[in-house]
Amino acid sequence: MDEEYDIIVLGTGLTECILSGIFSVEGKKVLHMDRQDHYGGESASLTLSQIYAKYRPGEQPKASLGRDRDWNVDLIPKFLMANGELTNILLHTDVTRYLEFKQISGSYVFRDGKIAKVPSNEMEAIRSPLMGLFEKRRMKRFLEFIGSYDENTPSTHQGLNLDTNTMAEVYAKFGLEAGTKDFIGHAMGLYLDDAYLNKPAREAVDRIVLYLGSMARYGKSPYLYPLYGLGELPQGFARLSAIYGGTYMLEKPIDEVVYEDGVAVGVRSGDETAKAKLIIGDPTYFREKVRKIGAVIRAICILGHPIPNTDNADSAQVIIPQNQVGRKHDIYIACVSAAHNVSAKDHYIAMVSTVIETSNPLAEITPGIRLLGTVIEKFIGVDDIYEPMEDGSKDHVYISKSYDATSHFETTTDDVKNIYRRITGKDLVLKQRTTVEEEESLNAY
Repeated sequence: MDEEYDIIVLGTGLTECILSGIFSVEGKKVLHMDRQDHYGGESASLTLSQIYAKYRPGEQPKASLGRDRDWNVDLIPKFLMANGELTNILLHTDVTRYLEFKQISGSYVFRDGKIAKVPSNEMEAIRSPLMGLFEKRRMKRFLEFIGSYDENTPSTHQGLNLDTNTMAEVYAKFGLEAGTKDFIGHAMGLYLDDAYLNKPAREAVDRIVLYLGSMARYGKSPYLYPLYGLGELPQGFARLSAIYGGTYMLEKPIDEVVYEDGVAVGVRSGDETAKAKLIIGDPTYFREKVRKIGAVIRAICILGHPIPNTDNADSAQVIIPQNQVGRKHDIYIACVSAAHNVSAKDHYIAMVSTVIETSNPLAEITPGIRLLGTVIEKFIGVDDIYEPMEDGSKDHVYISKSYDATSHFETTTDDVKNIYRRITGKDLVLKQRTTVEEEESLNAY
C-alpha cells in the first residue's frame, strides 16, 4: 500500500463511490478504503443477521423470517427520481449495466386522517378525494402554468417572476387552498418543511416539474428502486472505478490521516502509509472537521402484508405532511418487498423516518408506524446529520454531507457536484462512457 495516488477516498457510501468512479474515468489514480467489510457505508443494504447485529447485538433473527440471504435491508430509505440527477449519472456512466431497477408502485399522501394516492394521470386526478371540484380546476390552471412557463416568452409568466415572487405568492395567484399547497409542496415538491414558501419560487417550480416529468416517464409513481437494495448503487460505481484502475480495500483500519504543514498528504493503516494529493471522505472519518446540523430517526419495520390502504402495492411511498400532525417536518414512509429481492417471500420492509424535533423522537414517528398495521419486527436508529466546516481548499480534505431526511437522492447528487467543483474548480460534465467492446480492449493491455 506504500504508494502514491492522486486521490484517496475514505468510506464506500454512495457519494464517495460516485466520485471515485468519476475521477477514475478521468484518469486519476484512486485508492478507495473502508473500515467496514461491506460497501455502502451509511447507505448500505444489510442482511437480516447484520441488521440484528447492528441494532440488537447478541440476538438472533426469528426463524419465521426465513433465510438470511433473502434479505437486503437498507439503512436509509431513499428512492431514485426517474428523471432525477442520479438516474442521469447512472445512465451517462453506463453503471446501469450492473443494475436492474423496478418502479415503485405508488406515491401516497396522508390527509385528513386517510391515505390518498398522489394522482399519476388526469383520470386519477379527476377521481382523487384530495380536492373538491373547484379546487381541482384551480390546481389544473396552476399545473398548466408551470408546464408552459417559458423564460423567453413573457405571455406565459402571468405577471409572475419566479426569481422575485415567492412560492406563497404563486399559490395565492391561483387561489389554492391550504391543503392543496401542502399537497403540492410536500407530496410533489418533496419539501421537508414550509420554509420554501417564503423563498423565490424558482426552485419549488423546478422540483414540481421534476416530479411531474418523472411521473410521466413511467406512470404509477415517479420513483425507481434497484433490485437487491440501495447498496447495489455504490457497488456499481465501485465496479466502474475498478475498471479504470481504481484500487479497493474493504475492512481496512484507518488509523490516521497524515498531514504536513496542515495539508493532508496521505492515510496510515497499521504500519503502511499511502500518499495522495487530496483525500475525499464521509463525515465519520473526520469528526473534528464537521458540525452537527440535526438528527434523523429511522424505524425499519418488517411486515407480513402491504401497507394498508395502498391498493396492496408491493412498494410505496407515503408522505405525512407536517401540518397534518402538528409538526415542523414531514414524516416519510418508504416500503419495498420481496418483489425487489430485499426480503423473504410475502414480507415487506417499511421505513418510517423524520427529522428529530423533540427529546422524544420515538413519539415523533408514531403517526407513521400507526399506518403500517401489524409490525413483525422493528429496529430503531437515530443518526446525526453532519456537514463539513470548511470547503477543503486549505487542507485538501473534501468531506461529504451525511444523508439527510429527504426521500430521494437529489441532495446527494448536489453534494457530489459540489465536491467535484471544490476539487477541480469546474462544473461536473460527464463524458459518455465507453462501450463494453472498448472497455474489453482497454482491459486487454
